[in-house]
Amino acid sequence: MTKGPIALILGLAVMAAVVIFIIALLVYVADVAPDDESARPNIGQLAWMGLMRTLDTGTMGGDTGHPGFLLGMLAVTLGGVFTTSMLIGIMSNALQSKLEELRKGRSRVIENNHTVILGWSPQIFPVISELVIANANQKKPRIVVMGEHDKVAMEDEIKDRVSDAKNTKIICRSGSPMDLNDLNMVSIHDSRAIVILSPESDDPDSHVIKTLLAITNNPHRRAEPYHIVAEIRDPRNMEVARMVGRDEAELVLVGDLIARITTQTCRQSGLSVVYQELLDFGGDEIYFKEEPALVGKTFGEALSAYEDSAVIGVKAKDGVKLNPPMDAKINAGDRIIAVSADDDTIKLSTLTDYKINDKAIRNDKTAASKPERTLILGWNWRVPTILNELDNYVPKKSEAMVVAGIEDGDAIIARECTKLKNQKVMFTQGDTTDRRMLDSLNVPSYNHVILLCSDTLEQQESDARTLVTLLHLRDIGDKQGNTFSIVSEMLDMRNRELAEVTRADDFIVGDKIVSLMISQIAENKYLNAVFTDLFDPEGSEIYLKPASNYVAAGEAVNFYTVVEAAKRRGEVAFGYRLKAHAKDSAKSYGVAVNPQKSKMITFSEEDKIIVLAES
Repeated sequence: MTKGPIALILGLAVMAAVVIFIIALLVYVADVAPDDESARPNIGQLAWMGLMRTLDTGTMGGDTGHPGFLLGMLAVTLGGVFTTSMLIGIMSNALQSKLEELRKGRSRVIENNHTVILGWSPQIFPVISELVIANANQKKPRIVVMGEHDKVAMEDEIKDRVSDAKNTKIICRSGSPMDLNDLNMVSIHDSRAIVILSPESDDPDSHVIKTLLAITNNPHRRAEPYHIVAEIRDPRNMEVARMVGRDEAELVLVGDLIARITTQTCRQSGLSVVYQELLDFGGDEIYFKEEPALVGKTFGEALSAYEDSAVIGVKAKDGVKLNPPMDAKINAGDRIIAVSADDDTIKLSTLTDYKINDKAIRNDKTAASKPERTLILGWNWRVPTILNELDNYVPKKSEAMVVAGIEDGDAIIARECTKLKNQKVMFTQGDTTDRRMLDSLNVPSYNHVILLCSDTLEQQESDARTLVTLLHLRDIGDKQGNTFSIVSEMLDMRNRELAEVTRADDFIVGDKIVSLMISQIAENKYLNAVFTDLFDPEGSEIYLKPASNYVAAGEAVNFYTVVEAAKRRGEVAFGYRLKAHAKDSAKSYGVAVNPQKSKMITFSEEDKIIVLAES
């Protein structure tokens, strides 16, 4: 009975066979037979008669003959009733158990070339949504999710949060990503990409590292390298994660990434929209393409080689290079890094005359930066990282004020921010939802405001406090002429929608950006190097600079002219922002990434050019 349904069924079959054989033997030895038999039946015939009466208890209804024969057949029939009842019960229970196992998500999936998502967190919904968009042009794409939750509950929540799965089939399994047997359920060895999400726990990195270990050191692992994308929260765990994941894992350092994005977006109005455009699959994204026609040409010459795509770098044998020197040669085997609507839209232009307006090109230098004042409201563990990152961008003699409800914030800042060179940091304890406190800070005197969520409160309570503070800040800005930019952070993505306004400055930075990036890297592992370079203060970053520094204001030019103007400054131009549409969400707040280069456009003094530059 402990060996399962199959053993029970076999046991019943043996028991029934023994009963049938004994009764047949007794009837044969007693030499009793039914009245309708002309000759004495042998043991085999008697056993067959017993078997028929075992399977169908109504068979003996018309039996006549010697009482011994009738008693034998009655015994067989009674045994058959018992055996059949037991068989039905066993099969019913086995079927019920199997259905329950399937409902719990404990069966093995039979997919291959699919994307596996291990772990369950709020980030899973934007990751799935982006992968669905990316898979729209593929045949029968599959996403397999495994988390330590009930299978039906996960499926219901995904259906509720991911409204349209298009042609992608989403399969859920319940299990632990750290368990080798559970990993086999999601056919990890036949997958195309593996995404490991940080769980909502006190030590999420240990779960991620153990999962990496379970995949890469699995005794039954495949010979080919895996394509793994994993989140790491604490930078101190990066080295261990790299040792475990080796070349198979692309690691995304979440804390530093959010801090860097927050720092960059708070200083440049509209930059958040540019990041959104590059990271999601809804518009233009970053792709790689080998272009034999450009071999031997310089990077500067490649900038104008495409009408509908924007070249931003080159992937050479020695790694990714964003905005390399304009005279750098493109060699055989190098791949162009371009911003385009899709990988199949990266096509060389057929134009021979780009109609560049040399007279409209300007080479004005950007005015010397003045010291900046930044106000950080709220506290979480990323505050020291944000301050350290901010110091890489702000001019000397800048200031940063941190206002939060914790008591030892000044001590933490003094301990964690020991290498600040360009800014002075001050700390004030206070309630950021108190309007009187905000008024006392003279918020309009600051250039940038960063509003952070708390990591000590429950998620909804933290977001509610952030929303209250954000409403106060918007009211102060409206009454004072809105002289400062706001970057706010929230935990629950559903609350982000409540905070959306028609100003690109009020960009909600958080785990959603990380989710978008993870989705991109899951589709192309080389994008991790691009994003790492893009968000690193060393090298080239994205800037929005005055259009009048590049071309004459009020004069119609095509974007080839803008590209040429930026090229002469050692920069890559791949978009612009029009001030007139800065509050129009339908027009992406005035941001246009990868515009058609031959199209004419007239810039005003307040418009910006989106460039990739070192400063």
